[in-house]
Amino acid sequence: MKPLVLMIGLFVSFASAKVQTIGFAAGCFWGVEKHFEQMPGVVDAVSGYAGGNYPDPSYKKVLSYRFDTPPGVVNYTETVRVRYDDSKISTEDLIKSFWELHDPTQKDRQGNDRGNNYRSAIFYTTPEQKTIAMRTKAAYQELLSKAGYGKIVTQILPLKKFYPAEAYHQDYLKKHPKGYCPNHATGVKFQNPKKMSGNKIDKVTPLGGKEILVIDAEGCPYCEKFKKEVIDGYRGSVPIRMAHEDRIGGFRLKGPVPGTPTILFIENGEEKARHVGYLDPKAFYRALGAFKLGKESEAYDVAFKKSTDARFCKKYEKFKKVGDGVFVDRISGEALFDTRDRFNSHSGWLSFFRPLPGSVVERPDNSFGMHRTEVLAKKSGAHLGHVFKDGPGGRDRYCINASVLDFVPRAEWKKRMKASAGPNGK
Repeated sequence: MKPLVLMIGLFVSFASAKVQTIGFAAGCFWGVEKHFEQMPGVVDAVSGYAGGNYPDPSYKKVLSYRFDTPPGVVNYTETVRVRYDDSKISTEDLIKSFWELHDPTQKDRQGNDRGNNYRSAIFYTTPEQKTIAMRTKAAYQELLSKAGYGKIVTQILPLKKFYPAEAYHQDYLKKHPKGYCPNHATGVKFQNPKKMSGNKIDKVTPLGGKEILVIDAEGCPYCEKFKKEVIDGYRGSVPIRMAHEDRIGGFRLKGPVPGTPTILFIENGEEKARHVGYLDPKAFYRALGAFKLGKESEAYDVAFKKSTDARFCKKYEKFKKVGDGVFVDRISGEALFDTRDRFNSHSGWLSFFRPLPGSVVERPDNSFGMHRTEVLAKKSGAHLGHVFKDGPGGRDRYCINASVLDFVPRAEWKKRMKASAGPNGK
């Protein structure tokens, strides 16, 4: 009897769940699809076309009609068909999320995407969906008006026909890991998060000096990728933080955030530079180098234009006087050389018998008619100098530019390593 009872219970549970269908158009369907498919309770989200009146639309055809539609023809708008389990997510929550996702006061566009194929629309399949769409529209209009926005131009229509888009449009943001998640939201919310949680939400405010602020968003795959590949292993001296746009305050930005991740290079609360979209580690450290060292500095020329310090430069003379410790990459903060391996070559450049294990890469350098071996920092890709076979006792001599290094006393370095290892020493 128990298996039968279990089967009946599962059948009743399955029967009580109702999968509904609704269509949302909020600009380019790539970002809209990604937004909805990561929401709990959504069964699937498919990019396609709805709201037009000609047969078999294609991406090429829809684009051709976006500015110049022939008489009697209604063009399609880029739409995401969402199927959802209403026992896990309510229709109201889904539609409210749609309003907050984009700017419904923009006619025939979202952000830089312009044309009638980007018009805002809700395509309902039940009377209840229509009622909720109209009611939430009125409520959101009130909020938008208070925030200084104009009238909502979103169409609310029945979903008569939906045409799935071409295969390359499906899961587009997953297939292109060096992109970004578009952000066309107004920032106007239905309910203040503070009231929802009952707790005060701490704002992310300027630290003073140079810092990096990464604007992220829930469900943004590029944000997660950037965090995993760059931030989690970051040891640089310029502080780096991640935050949602609605949590930051007191920063003087050059303009709105068009998508996530947006990497902001800040000095004393003011934006100095930005990059929208995923940056791989080497590209990030080059951008950080320009920010920290200055693009016109000699150190930047050494690191990224393969220049060379002057013999017996000021920093070389300074480093001659340091005690026990490690020399780190001035950009990434990674340890490169140990003072225990240092020796005086009388060449006018820092000299070491060897680098720390795994800290550098070496490659042939045949520039200027010479055959040398270039030494680069493994993490940042910065040019450090060259390695020669003329050290004492026939050992290697790593001839390294001082301008691309910082020195950290050994006791301080041990503290840093202990702090970065975490409570379990990992």
